[in-house]
Amino acid sequence: MRFKLALRNVLRQKTRTAMTLAAIIFGVTGLILAGGFVQDTYIQLGEAIIHSQTGHIQVFKKDFLSKGTRSPERFLIDAPEALVKQIKSNPAVDEVMARIFFTGLLNNGKRDLSIFGEGVEPDKEVQLGSFITIAAGRHLTDKDRDGILIGQGVAKTLGLNPGDRVTLVLSAAEGAMNTLDFEVIGVFQSFSKDFDARAVRIPLAAARELMFTQGANLLVASLHKTEDTDKALREISAELANSPYEVRSWKNLSDFYDKTVQLYERQFGVLQFIILLMVLLSVSNSVNMSVFERQGEFGTMQALGNRSRDIVRLIIMESATIGLAGALLGVLIGTLIALGISAIGISMPPPPNANVGYTAYIRIVPATLLSSACVGLFATILASILPALKVTRLEVVDALRQNV
Repeated sequence: MRFKLALRNVLRQKTRTAMTLAAIIFGVTGLILAGGFVQDTYIQLGEAIIHSQTGHIQVFKKDFLSKGTRSPERFLIDAPEALVKQIKSNPAVDEVMARIFFTGLLNNGKRDLSIFGEGVEPDKEVQLGSFITIAAGRHLTDKDRDGILIGQGVAKTLGLNPGDRVTLVLSAAEGAMNTLDFEVIGVFQSFSKDFDARAVRIPLAAARELMFTQGANLLVASLHKTEDTDKALREISAELANSPYEVRSWKNLSDFYDKTVQLYERQFGVLQFIILLMVLLSVSNSVNMSVFERQGEFGTMQALGNRSRDIVRLIIMESATIGLAGALLGVLIGTLIALGISAIGISMPPPPNANVGYTAYIRIVPATLLSSACVGLFATILASILPALKVTRLEVVDALRQNV
């Protein structure tokens, strides 16, 4: 009965109800679009990191991350084949590839450039590296025994093009120096300018020949689905708990991703607060006007035996009805707009420290839809509480006088 009365009162004040609905719908839609954009940023940035550098999960000797940069030869996994087989037995793992790291000098016959390099399994890396763009030439293959893939920054600094010959000089095990000539097969471009400015890749066999080893510094696991990362990380970590190896996921390996997520979460939190405040002010103003205009009505209700708390409940129920309708309409309109924008895409400039732009989309995330609807609904209810409590301070005689 009380709900029917609240609904009738809401429909009776069409103009004010429409204005309140518009504010709620605008707020909920804005949250859905902003939240969907932020989620897309997380996903695209994560996939770029995974498929250009880190893979989903990496396994390496303990202390490799903190001490292995200067002396990678001290943190080699000897005979990694058995460990590769063990990791690949996990059902979430698609492929496992070995990498060996080195630092050295790249010479083009005229000048040297300090570089850091990776010895990789080319065919496997091509499957993983879907976010690596070949700016010139082509990808390495397992057949390129003396081929080298260089970053765009390296190519620009040394003036190199596919087909040019270069000499790689590095410090092998126990401080011995070793050199090997390579042919530039291709020039790559990843999402990171800093990485492209110093990075080169050569076949794993060539790197092992240069470093006098058959080992690897780390094993990179790519998964069937990125969503399985946390589960696979727990399972692989449990299997290797008593070994000298450390297991990390791509999230742990990318400080840039972690800082980006923190930044966007703070920004989205501020946006939620602003929209919450906007809805609160809008609804509060609307309810205040309604309470003022309906003082005579409330006085009549009290004279007929209704208690003050009954009137408070009625006002809050009216606001909740508007809030629920606004939240549902906001979710519907926000979803439709998000689908429309995603069908076209948003052309974005290169992010900080990146080389190329990307196309952004608005992701439809159930958690974002729910949280946005809740903000709209609860803000409306919260905004109605203070004006509704004013009714309890009205004297019945003074309220009835408003009918005259």
